[in-house]
Amino acid sequence: MAKPGTVIGWKLNRDQRQRMLERFPPRYAEAVADHVTLETGAEAKPLPPEVHAEILGRADDGKGVEAMVVSLDSSTDRPDGSTFHITWSLGSGRRARESNDVIRDRGWIRFDEAIPVTVTPARF
Repeated sequence: MAKPGTVIGWKLNRDQRQRMLERFPPRYAEAVADHVTLETGAEAKPLPPEVHAEILGRADDGKGVEAMVVSLDSSTDRPDGSTFHITWSLGSGRRARESNDVIRDRGWIRFDEAIPVTVTPARF
């Protein structure tokens, strides 16, 4: 896990986070639903720009990792080759970074409609 302050990306609006957790109850014990990562090891990089964000679908390995796939300015493609997402919930012993593997290896299910969400550039 990257040290605090070395990750840049976008934080999910706190009020909207609560509403989204009610709409999509976490499947696992630890609700995360916090942010979209752009880059790790980025302590010297500037914050990313503001973006238009939409949740497009869900990935779940059935074993403790649940993530929401996110489109930022109409793209789900992160510069490192992975997929923009919000780790939604985790089971015991699972880590947020595993969301990348779940999305890559198992794919994701698209929702019928995209759900706009408010995200703010941040360092965390």
